[in-house]
Amino acid sequence: MNDALHYQLLANVVLALHVAIVAFVLGGLIAIIVGNLRAWRWVNVLWFRLAHAAAIAVVVAEAWIGIMCPLTALEMWLRTNARAAAYTGNFVEHWLQRILYYEAPAWVFTLGYTLFGLLVAATWWYFPPVFRRRADKP
Repeated sequence: MNDALHYQLLANVVLALHVAIVAFVLGGLIAIIVGNLRAWRWVNVLWFRLAHAAAIAVVVAEAWIGIMCPLTALEMWLRTNARAAAYTGNFVEHWLQRILYYEAPAWVFTLGYTLFGLLVAATWWYFPPVFRRRADKP
């Protein structure tokens, strides 16, 4: 396998990881709200809530600081090294990119990420995570 193909493959892996993280952030909030309304205990487990809050906190911080997401930067670098145009490729790759990358002014993204982050923070208040430790077994 040549280097260009390796870079292209790695770029596709980064893109899939990026989509998975976006799905975790969006789906996680939906799961927290719906899960609390349906009394699902797992949605308030501390590690899940911390991971979810940390993921959106990183996105909000990137938007406010004005830096590009490291996953986006890595994917673009890999595609450049593969001598491939950014955001073109096979069917799955094309649609994953259309979900993640769209055109709007930067302030729209910053506002959207901030509002979403505030909604996540509100769920911590309205549906608090479980902080208790597991009972030690004899």
